[in-house]
Amino acid sequence: MAAGPSELELFRRRWRAELAGARQGKKRRRAAEPGGSPSCREPVSGWSSCGGVPLAAPRDGGGEEERRGAGYFALARSLLDGKAPGARSRRHRQPRPAPPPVQPAAEPEGGGDSDLLGQLIRDLNEINEVPFFDIQLPYELALKIFQYLGRTELGRCAQVSRTWKILAEDEVLWYRLCQQEGYLPDANISDCSCWKLALQDCRAKECTLRTNWKNRIGAVSQLQYELGKVLCDVHSCDGVAIAGYTSGDVRLWDTRTWDYTAPILEPVHGSADSGPQPHVSFVRINSSLAVAAYEDGTVNVWSLMIGREPIHHYQHNQRIQALALGLEGAAIATASGFQVKVESPDDRGYWQTTAQFEIQKLVNFLHLVPDVVGSPVTIAAAEDMVYLLKAEEPGKVLHSVYGQPVTCLDVSASEAAFGVKGFGWLLNETNKILLYNLETGQCLTKLGSSLGDFTCINLQNSPPWMLVTGNKDRRVRVYDLRRSKSLCSLYAHHLGVSAVQMDDWKIVSGGEEGLVCVWDQRMGTKLWEMHARHPVRHIWFNTHSLITANIPDEKNPRGASIMDDDLTAHRRHRGIIYAYEFSVDQLARESVLPICRSSYDEVTGYNYNIGLAVPYDNILVT
Repeated sequence: MAAGPSELELFRRRWRAELAGARQGKKRRRAAEPGGSPSCREPVSGWSSCGGVPLAAPRDGGGEEERRGAGYFALARSLLDGKAPGARSRRHRQPRPAPPPVQPAAEPEGGGDSDLLGQLIRDLNEINEVPFFDIQLPYELALKIFQYLGRTELGRCAQVSRTWKILAEDEVLWYRLCQQEGYLPDANISDCSCWKLALQDCRAKECTLRTNWKNRIGAVSQLQYELGKVLCDVHSCDGVAIAGYTSGDVRLWDTRTWDYTAPILEPVHGSADSGPQPHVSFVRINSSLAVAAYEDGTVNVWSLMIGREPIHHYQHNQRIQALALGLEGAAIATASGFQVKVESPDDRGYWQTTAQFEIQKLVNFLHLVPDVVGSPVTIAAAEDMVYLLKAEEPGKVLHSVYGQPVTCLDVSASEAAFGVKGFGWLLNETNKILLYNLETGQCLTKLGSSLGDFTCINLQNSPPWMLVTGNKDRRVRVYDLRRSKSLCSLYAHHLGVSAVQMDDWKIVSGGEEGLVCVWDQRMGTKLWEMHARHPVRHIWFNTHSLITANIPDEKNPRGASIMDDDLTAHRRHRGIIYAYEFSVDQLARESVLPICRSSYDEVTGYNYNIGLAVPYDNILVT
């Protein structure tokens, strides 16, 4: 209620007159009814409450009520005089329950302008109903402000008012939170009716998954191929595993479903004789392609969408030392002798040699840089030299120190990390990890100082600014790249670490003795372990599954002929692949292997060489 000084003074005078009239009327009624009951007297109209403070006239029947009423009138007079309401005596401040909400006074018959008290009460009601910004601003603009809040802040804002609750529970805000936290990345906003509940479910599943990982709650299966003889190499991507054997067979497994029948990828070799096929040297797989390299220099490429027949193959003159497949796309790099060849399809789908390089030494490690637009970029480690190879450009030496060979290599989108063997303590040159920037070609940092050789490294799958390595000194080390400092060192294995991978809270490592260990990275403690006969050469995991491969070093077992028809004689020499599933949605029946779910009513038989620990079978009684 905005008014000038003269209007405000006029209002105060009229209010004083109305107060004086009210008190005189009350005195006359009390004189006329000396023995009347206090419950029969009604308060002055419009004075039931004012801004949460009752202003009723004092009643008979108690001195305390009269003193309280006098205090109310004193408060009203102080407000009329423009004084602070704190002038009330402290002895009148008694604890009492919260007053009822302010109700607008009924307007008299003479009009709303003559009832000043009613107007005051209506003004006080307007003051209590303070308008928030969602009334003054457009809804879209208010939503734009709310999008900078997190889950906790949105929950608190939803308790402010009904309008803020509508804003804080808008589907756009919770859909954005789901995307930011990495849940349901491929979903659209129209796929779910309540994204707040969807986010709660995803977080609850994540908590359950972490509990399953820590307590080893889930299902485990063995991926074996009896006719493949000895396992040579294993690789996996998104739950699909590929394995190559000494028999020349290449087989796929989709661990996302237990009833999936693994197909055998048909090879294509130069000769059409019926002799034994060459051993498989390397296998690689991504979301669309599967690649296998053989000992005779043959490379076969299969499409996971088309079928078992290769879509492309090419031949090297010598044995292949390294094979690399891009994380996305269809680029393949192979190293044979002193030659590195890069193959990829053109726009029409025809495969061609994109680049070919001649280097000075034999290649030990080969990687394709992920997320490269245009021609593929290859990183090759050849003894004590590291090359950066780009199409249509000469090979660039990224690192070269004579007498310090590279022992492991991994590549991310912008950096390359590799272990270098030093000269020893005598020359103050210990084994280190070097981190290079691929754009500038400069060494960013040097990590570690160890007598043992760094045998494995993982940069691509590690959290940002972190790196995990394995060493022959039987330790797993996690480094902070920003501070060039080791965060933790875990005594893991007795014969050295052979494979390692980490995420934001756990580490999975494999050793030469065949032990797989799962660690809590923040606590630095071992959660659980599993043991097999042969060294662990491959580890891959995501949020709900884990794939490990124990690959023997000896491809031709002594004491038994590889051509022997009794395949059980080679069981201990073959190697094995384990697939662990910790999914929350997994049913109890799905945790049982297919061989254990048989009802024995099929015509075809089974290979009962597999030892069943628990009889889960539902045997039909005839």
